[in-house]
Amino acid sequence: MIETTHIVLVGHCGFDTGSLTRAIRRAVGDVEIASTNSSDSLERWINPDALFLVNRILDGAFSHETGVDLIRDLAGRDPSPKMMLVSNYEDAQAQAVSAGALPGFGKSSLGSAQTAARLREAVEAV
Repeated sequence: MIETTHIVLVGHCGFDTGSLTRAIRRAVGDVEIASTNSSDSLERWINPDALFLVNRILDGAFSHETGVDLIRDLAGRDPSPKMMLVSNYEDAQAQAVSAGALPGFGKSSLGSAQTAARLREAVEAV
């Protein structure tokens, strides 16, 4: 089993949170998973031992308009968490990586071997 402090689902609706949680469990086993839908509650999870899975369009009460904006802000902090964007759009993925994220994945590829490998690699890097 791969261990990490927390995987934090950032800005996802309830349905997506369930789907992501199942995909994470299949890929990396029994890890601690948290969810946040506001800038205020996000602050408690910011540490280098966390992996944030950030939604492209943030669902909830965030001070950022998009997940890429949030990634850009968090990447500039010390310490910052590891981050991945959850988006099917290649241009958004490229922007997120440029902003400081690890390569992410789309919701349409949650069950793929590539997504599972990316999640395992990201968790191991934490």
